[in-house]
Amino acid sequence: MIPRLKSHPPAQPAVLAFLDALRRDGFTGDISITDADRVVLATDNSIYQVMPEAILFPRSTEDLVRTARTLALPDYAAIALRPRGGGTGTNGQSLGHGVVVDLSRHMNRILEIDVSGGWVRVEAGVVKDQLNAALLPYGLFFAPELSTSNRATIGGMISTDACGQGSCLYGKTRDHVLELSTVLDDGTLFLSRPLGDSELASLQTRADRVGEIHRVVDEIQRDHAALIAERFPKLNRCLTGYDLAHIRDGENRFNLNSILCGSEGTLAFIAEAKLRVLPIPRASALVNLRYASFDAALRDARALAGFGAASVETIDSKVLDLARADIIWPEVSPFFPDEAGAPVRGINLVEFVGDDPDAVMSAVSRLTDALGAETEHATARLGHTVATGADVERLWTMRKKAVGLLGNVAGRARPVAFVEDTVVPPERLADYIAEFRAALDRRGVEYGMFGHVDAGVLHVRPALDLKDPAQQMLIREITEEVIALTTKYGGLLWGEHGKGIRSEFVPRVFGPLYPCLVAIKRAFDPLDRFNPGKIASAQGGDLLRVDGVPFKGSFDRQIPEPARHYVDEAMHCNGNGACFNYDEDDPMCPSWKATRERRHSPKGRSALVREWLRRLAAEGVDPQAESAKLREGSSWRSFLPRLRNSLAAKRGEPDFSHEVREALDGCLACKACAGQCPIKVDVPTFRAKVFELYYGRYLRRPRDYLVGWLETFLPALGALRGLSNAMTNSRAGQAGMRALGLVATPAFSRMSLPQALAVRGIAFATPGALAALSAEERARSVVLVQDAFTRWYETGLVLDTLDLIQALGFRPWIAPFRPNGKPLHVHGFLGPFQRVAARNARMLRSLAETGVELIGLDPSMTLTYRAEYAALSGADRPPAVLLLQEWLGRHLDAIPAGRTDAEFVLLPHCTERTAASATMRDWQAAFAATGARLRILPSGCCGMAGTYGHEAEHRATSEQIYRLSWAGHVAAHAEQKRLLATGYSCRSQVKLMDGLALSHPVQALLACLRS
Repeated sequence: MIPRLKSHPPAQPAVLAFLDALRRDGFTGDISITDADRVVLATDNSIYQVMPEAILFPRSTEDLVRTARTLALPDYAAIALRPRGGGTGTNGQSLGHGVVVDLSRHMNRILEIDVSGGWVRVEAGVVKDQLNAALLPYGLFFAPELSTSNRATIGGMISTDACGQGSCLYGKTRDHVLELSTVLDDGTLFLSRPLGDSELASLQTRADRVGEIHRVVDEIQRDHAALIAERFPKLNRCLTGYDLAHIRDGENRFNLNSILCGSEGTLAFIAEAKLRVLPIPRASALVNLRYASFDAALRDARALAGFGAASVETIDSKVLDLARADIIWPEVSPFFPDEAGAPVRGINLVEFVGDDPDAVMSAVSRLTDALGAETEHATARLGHTVATGADVERLWTMRKKAVGLLGNVAGRARPVAFVEDTVVPPERLADYIAEFRAALDRRGVEYGMFGHVDAGVLHVRPALDLKDPAQQMLIREITEEVIALTTKYGGLLWGEHGKGIRSEFVPRVFGPLYPCLVAIKRAFDPLDRFNPGKIASAQGGDLLRVDGVPFKGSFDRQIPEPARHYVDEAMHCNGNGACFNYDEDDPMCPSWKATRERRHSPKGRSALVREWLRRLAAEGVDPQAESAKLREGSSWRSFLPRLRNSLAAKRGEPDFSHEVREALDGCLACKACAGQCPIKVDVPTFRAKVFELYYGRYLRRPRDYLVGWLETFLPALGALRGLSNAMTNSRAGQAGMRALGLVATPAFSRMSLPQALAVRGIAFATPGALAALSAEERARSVVLVQDAFTRWYETGLVLDTLDLIQALGFRPWIAPFRPNGKPLHVHGFLGPFQRVAARNARMLRSLAETGVELIGLDPSMTLTYRAEYAALSGADRPPAVLLLQEWLGRHLDAIPAGRTDAEFVLLPHCTERTAASATMRDWQAAFAATGARLRILPSGCCGMAGTYGHEAEHRATSEQIYRLSWAGHVAAHAEQKRLLATGYSCRSQVKLMDGLALSHPVQALLACLRS
């Protein structure tokens, strides 16, 4: 039995007093001092981990004013504020002790769109892609492009002066900032914008903080203009943070926004922003060039940019190889054909954009014609392809995933960010990278590379195991050598991702100008309370050092190797935050999208489980050994101790395990993370392991036993389906279910499957019966593996599937029903699951050994054979059980050509969409064979996910998830009677929410064949 785990020490008395004062002042947002929230916000997309004392989630600019005004009171002078956006920073910009102020949860409203004026006004927590989705109907977009654009906030972009792909054409974030609403450290709300000299002079007469800021910054610009021009190279990414070079803009106006952009939360709160937006180019085309060496790709890139490209991006072979295992690969693989005898070691993506499609394609032709004529790099080029339309976006999506993909390499050493955004003159990039690579090669360090070669920025991520103290030391060693190299080649250490915990190098880089940064910091934040230790110190304190802040690996090192291996699915999250995708039509992660609470996300849950393992290790607990004890012993023997523990918990006895369980309990087990996360963080798998141990200490809810063993009970209940339905539909039955915590329980199908099979002459499959068939008969036979839910709740669909198989000229068989075990796994009954799954797998294997193909109907249940069953021992592992569409894809020639021209739209199950995305094409091919068309709708989760939507405490969230994505699709398409859904739980949710009975693709195909 695992022990009770203590919480972290509570926040300091001064912090608690500050929070109380803030509430009294009318703060309307959320305030959290829970261990769970603090652990989750202790990390970002960097190598560091620092636990804050509290987190604020303001709802409005007024809350930010209250926060600063309260903090200005003398009693709270020592408290630090850490402004935070999307948490995608790679250098710990938002990490530190004190109070984190997270603007992403509530301050995410688009306030105003002025189409004629070409600008928008937004709150700081708006996500970049969220903004562009709102601008799309107007033909406009916010230009700076980031690989993290689906979760990076505008406030975060401003705070790091972010840029990325296309920066040579569109510039950096600061180039598009028109006005900023900022809250200063004394609570003053100020609107900054470009100023003429008379307006500047007027502001400088003010006796408050605003006047001081404008006097100091203007004096620095006037007194040091020559030194500023001399000190910094003329690069696309010349300077980030306190941008002295652009205090005066191109029209010689004073622009304080150049100081605020890139200030990383060290000067003020960014509350709102007025941004310039641009017309979306009407046409784009992308040339993908493949090379035999990465060096050749780099050396070719500069010449490619000379053809007027909007951007030139490069990717090395490591990233490309990792992409082959990602969900995106089926969509982009045609652009990366295998090169005979010459592996691809690098690629360049060259994009052309414009309003005239003919002009864009003419530019492409000029490049491709030149490629055929030019000889200098011709031997290194392996070929090229041209993408247009939607394919351009697919290729950029792959490029955006590079950061996450690098985290998915095998082994203990994982590519990490700390020297990844250096910038040098583009013409010197290849030579610089050659020396950079040599520095890593000398140390035996693997790495991956990708980046913006047209701007001279290449993202280099050395692979280190930061749980190893010796490899931690390489952070300092490699950083120092890279700084020397950037100096040698006329560049900078930070070209794109800010300074953050690398701030120790600011005095070295800025040299005689560093006192100017200190003066700016002192004017804005004289007591060093905004993100202290970053960029500059008003009080003369030390700046943060790259090896002076706790590494995330230092905490993970405290987890013994067996424990790490046991919950390996949680250990490798690198913080890239792909699970925070704002897009409601993206499957990952529904609980995060509905709650906006980061602990309810794969990244948050991974962080909590790692911390849980660390605290267990501190108590001398081996989770794997505890799991083995639980599976060997009797749960009844431990009933009394678990009862005592449960009663103590009910009385309020704290245990960190409660917070971990609460976060995991909100997971829908849809497994979108397991398929869609670039690192393949698999929350449902490690959730089951945690639940097993948690409920070894505490009593389970009675409902868990009912749901976990439901498959075992269903045959008996189904045999008495009339009585069962009457009880379920009665008031007493519904009240009983509610008492157990279950709602909206489905009714059994009225059909009798055995009777219907007898009428159709379809037999249950046995190894003997299948083996007795001739080889030709076996080739024309197929076994349908039953799942409990379609078997007893949608019997008609099972029969339609068998009818479709017969219509295609195959003989259908049906496997004897055996519990699949997925409900047991979902609820952490891992010992029983293994036994149930092993029995089922042995039965299925005996059928498959006859050579007859096995197929499954419900995607979630069928894919269990590839996922959860993979943990079974070799002797118990199941054979291949194909998804129905995979089987159809193998036998397209058996589908009779139809005369229909019907069009259908499909909402796939989350697990199917993310774990078997390539099979969507199989559905489309099957429909096309009949003459029909099938469109796959982009959609999120339906919110049901097995039994999640039937659990009383989750029903409201389930409905909220449904409304985020599915409700709109159903409203748009249901009237046409052409909307299809593959998941049993999905169809159940639609029926509950909208009263509609959606068809399965099988039923639509059958109708097409019969038309």
